[in-house]
Amino acid sequence: MKQVFPILLLVISAWWQSTGGSAPAPAQAAPSANGSPIPTEQENARKAKALLDQAIEALGGPAYLGIRTRSQQGRTYSLHHGQSTSSGILFWSFFEFPDNERIELTKERDVTEIFVGDKGWEVTYKGVREQEPKDLTDYLRRRKFSLDVVLRTWVNDPTVALFYDGFATAAHNPADQVTLINSKDEGVDLYLDTLTHLPIKKTFSWRDPVDRQKNVEEEVYGNYRLVGGVMTAWDVTRYFNGDMSGERFLNSVSYNEKLDPAMFDPHSGYDPNKKPSGKH
Repeated sequence: MKQVFPILLLVISAWWQSTGGSAPAPAQAAPSANGSPIPTEQENARKAKALLDQAIEALGGPAYLGIRTRSQQGRTYSLHHGQSTSSGILFWSFFEFPDNERIELTKERDVTEIFVGDKGWEVTYKGVREQEPKDLTDYLRRRKFSLDVVLRTWVNDPTVALFYDGFATAAHNPADQVTLINSKDEGVDLYLDTLTHLPIKKTFSWRDPVDRQKNVEEEVYGNYRLVGGVMTAWDVTRYFNGDMSGERFLNSVSYNEKLDPAMFDPHSGYDPNKKPSGKH
């Protein structure tokens, strides 16, 4: 035992000298500009914010953020359990930020849905009637979690928490996943293309007030084209609880055209077939 103790002292002395006379320092977070370590959570949020800024820049930067109106024409399809329920319906959509929208359906454009703020109406040859409560609730929910609202409003809200979730796959493409959670504990997941930084997919969930079941809605964006300085997804596919529920294919789109205020008044008698309503 007397021989072991001196040997142990020699081993400890050699280790101490190899470390420069001090114990190894614990791992630290990346330093900030002033040299102090940045907490891991703050670094993660900063990474998420940088990716969101890249996505906004990829979409057009100031041109995207400066959109005041949007006019679209195309064809939409409704699906049930992934199967088409119709041959598609022609639509014209006119959106005035932040919350005015007019949607004209059918070739004759004789079925119209109008949304102003948190109110909605349907206009047909029978006259004007308020949107069914469930239909209006569904519309307002989709608008609240829309890509435009998330990137133009949520990103700049100091009460919204940002999280970088790492690499993922979306629509068979490599992506960076970012989560945003607002002060009401409502969240949105965005999947951003790792090369172009354009949004590939968006998901959000909500709980049904009746059966308390959790529902998940997704949108997948594709076929991006540059229009008026804005990268625009001409194809959008929607999913509900994993099943494809709708598709939209654009034929034309334009931005910042002046829209007639009568378009958003359900009682104005506005007739799209008699008055020009932009380029289609």
